[in-house]
Formats: sequence, structure tokens, C-alpha cells
Amino acid sequence: MPKPLWAPWRLEYVEQADELDRCIFCDPEPDLLVHRGRHAVVVMNKYPYSSGHLLVAPHRHLGDFGLLSDEEALEVHRLAARGVGALRAEYAPHGHNLGWNLGRVAGAGIEDHVHLHVVPRWNGDTSFMPVLGDVKVLPEHLLETAGRLRAAF
Repeated sequence: MPKPLWAPWRLEYVEQADELDRCIFCDPEPDLLVHRGRHAVVVMNKYPYSSGHLLVAPHRHLGDFGLLSDEEALEVHRLAARGVGALRAEYAPHGHNLGWNLGRVAGAGIEDHVHLHVVPRWNGDTSFMPVLGDVKVLPEHLLETAGRLRAAF
């Protein structure tokens, strides 16, 4: 019989997943806010693919990638580059994935506010857990990660 893997902090997400009444980019949780720029914001992904998973979004609430102003697009990409630097400094990942999920069929969990994912990666980080157990194992609490990246930013 397999041993259980406890993740009690996920219960909050399960219970509230469909009840979110605010935009996490327009009104980010203070503990998850990493950086607020002139045109864009950097927040921790509350449900990360890996430890340190950042989200960079324009302040302006828009769901159409093509409507980003030049200033917004430039700042989003500059903040993503700073995020990569902060992740390198604090966690020394072996690589990064950066990507936009546009539309629900493309994996967008939040369709009405475009955002860029910055995901640190390590050799061997795609273990059997997500495939067989539908579980991800994160070695550090999200708020600890947010504090470290906020300081490194």
C-alpha cells in the first residue's frame, strides 16, 4: 500500500478554487507579491509547477495579448528577466521555462488577465510524482520562497 503524501495547505485551494472574486494580478495577495513595477507586477504562483514559479502581468486588466502596449510588453519581459536572475541567485536552477498560456485550451487558468510564467527547472525535476500520483512535491513553503525572491529582486 502506498504511503500518503500530506499537503494540507492545498485544502484552501480546493475549497476556494471556483470562488475567486478578485483578480490576483490587479489585487495581489501581499505575501505573494514579489515586485510592483510601473506597468507590471510580479507575483508568486500560488499553485506552482515548481518552487519559485513566478507570474508577471501588466497592471492593466486585459485578456488579449495583442492589446499590450509597447511599454507594458517591454516591462513584462524586463521583469521576467529580473525574475530569472533572482531565481538563479537564490536557487541555482539548471534552466527556466518562460511562457504565455493564451486561452483555456492552451492551459490558461486565468484567461481574462494575460500573464507570463517564469518557471525554474532542475535536472530530473519531472519525477514520477506528477505522472503517477498527480502530485507535485515542493521542498520549500511558498511564503518562504516569496520572501527570498522579494529580497533577491
